[in-house]
Amino acid sequence: MKLLRVGPVGAERPALLDRDGVTLRDLSALVGDIDGRLLADDGGLDRIRAADEAGRLPVLDAAGLRTGPPLARVGKVVCIGLNYHDHAAETGATAPTEPVVFLKAADTVVGPDDIVLVPRGAEKTDWEVELAVVIGRTARYVESRDEALACVAGYAVAHDISERAFQLEHGGTWDKGKNCETFNPLGPWLVTRDEVPDPQALTLSLWVNGDLKQRGSTADQIFPVAEVVRYVSQFMTLYPGDVINTGTPAGVALGQPEPRPYLRAGDVVELEIDGLGRQRQELKDA
Repeated sequence: MKLLRVGPVGAERPALLDRDGVTLRDLSALVGDIDGRLLADDGGLDRIRAADEAGRLPVLDAAGLRTGPPLARVGKVVCIGLNYHDHAAETGATAPTEPVVFLKAADTVVGPDDIVLVPRGAEKTDWEVELAVVIGRTARYVESRDEALACVAGYAVAHDISERAFQLEHGGTWDKGKNCETFNPLGPWLVTRDEVPDPQALTLSLWVNGDLKQRGSTADQIFPVAEVVRYVSQFMTLYPGDVINTGTPAGVALGQPEPRPYLRAGDVVELEIDGLGRQRQELKDA
């Protein structure tokens, strides 16, 4: 299933994208929202499937509706850095022997087509298309990769925006360059795990002002999805409604020759992952 949330900020309603890829179906009579509680409840997801197959879900008029993040009340956003061989190489970094883990605040998450704000004082705002893993079952000291994948509810497109000057030139950890307002557009859909048989066979693409900047495959990940979930669960408990951004392929501004084409107000970024949908953001000054 392709689950999404539509409507004004803070007043989104749950919906389902029909199998025709066009029609929205209203889920608000079945579920309160799409969140960790729903994802942890197999019965809730089964009710949605049954209602969809029986043709009982009413059509939702999509005209003029904003698409919000596909997940409400995100618990935490765990990010994996330098997780593609080609991205590590382009930045001059040695490929890590263990996943590089950092956190983004849940309040960085916005809708897939919402405005992205360039922070005040920013000099090097950068793009990063990423596969997001949405957790649907508590993962604590997971032992095997199969067990790790069983904890995954589904997948989404994430834009892990970074301010490189804040991240790399102001001391301390990466957090200052990763947690700026609007720095994690998510969606448009949460695609349930059954529709993504192999998360290591997805193409990721990103354009800036119509120019292709990134095109890579999750096959190039240093640590695949199952290992990322297993590994992270050794250091923190993952709960339904948590999100893991699994890294970006080559093609970011940081990896290009000077003068690097960092993002500015007025730029438009578009990104997509096979089968998971497409995002589009215009940048404005904060």
